[in-house]
Amino acid sequence: MDNYSISLPSYSIGDNVYNKIAEICSLFGKKVACIGGKTAVSKVRDLLEESVKNTELEILDFVWYGGEASYENVEMLRSNTAVQNADMIFAIGGGKALDTAKALAFVIGKTVFTFPTIASNCAGTTAVSIMYNRDGSFKEPFFFPAPAKHCFIYTPVIAQSPSKYIWAGMGDTYAKYFEAEMSSRGEDLVHYHELGVTTSAMCLHPLLKYGRKALDDFMAGINSFEVEQVILSVVVTTGIASILLTAEHIIDYNTGLAHAVFYALTSYPHIEERNLHGEVVGYGVLILLLVDNNKEMFKKIYDFNKSIGLPVCLADIEMSEQDLDKLVPMVCSMKDIEHNPYHISEEMVSEAFNELEEYNKMN
Repeated sequence: MDNYSISLPSYSIGDNVYNKIAEICSLFGKKVACIGGKTAVSKVRDLLEESVKNTELEILDFVWYGGEASYENVEMLRSNTAVQNADMIFAIGGGKALDTAKALAFVIGKTVFTFPTIASNCAGTTAVSIMYNRDGSFKEPFFFPAPAKHCFIYTPVIAQSPSKYIWAGMGDTYAKYFEAEMSSRGEDLVHYHELGVTTSAMCLHPLLKYGRKALDDFMAGINSFEVEQVILSVVVTTGIASILLTAEHIIDYNTGLAHAVFYALTSYPHIEERNLHGEVVGYGVLILLLVDNNKEMFKKIYDFNKSIGLPVCLADIEMSEQDLDKLVPMVCSMKDIEHNPYHISEEMVSEAFNELEEYNKMN
């Protein structure tokens, strides 16, 4: 057997987790550089400063991450005096801010802690940064040996963030289960891949159980039990599954047809301008389920999407059936569908799009 190591996320969640910052972080030094988005930092700056008061920790500065998860911004931050003098990095904000700070910490060899302020993705707990070019176009995944040292999930701030983020986050989260299950089906998996596929089931079931109530509470600004369960699914469970499924730094079990639909649709400018990643991926899951002939689960996800307002037809993402001649070949050209239990043809994908349109007209 090959030797290997797996590092899984360490995290705290709740309304008092910032009280644990000094206890957890002081083991790794004293000086801190906080890096994040402008809005995110404004939400937690006072809280963080209060949390280190009368402790050994010292926040040197709060630094804007640059607006894009790019290597150019990593280099820009690398030259910052506070970053150079810090023992550790506090990464604050959404996915791109966290991914930028994580990449920076790895490049300069410093410990990083994450402080997500929205629940739209699992960047706070993953061992990868999704990197983009300076113009915002996708570049590559940048993998690390381990996730951030600890993730502080402070629910009062997340519960006050725009509801669109957790709404879209649910679509991206349940996609993890369907793509992992489909891409691994029928295979004799190594332990960590099997564990990742099994864990991915918890990316789906809590959302079906708590998602509708959680979104209602979230929109009302209520930090309820249901909200916390959905935050955990989006931020933590998906991160754990992703680490296990990409332990060899491959995407075979960590993506699939739902993401192929998303990436193909990004060739239309309005998708990136007016839609969120998980929103479109949630629509792509419906195509995946129809291609896979999983009619029972298709109906469940269709009804769930409709109940919370996620897309269920082309019109919901400002597309039409006239776009399919161009769109379908792009979907089938994506590397995301190369590892599946059967070949996914253009005919199968086209039939799925048309079947979804017909189903929507009848419902």
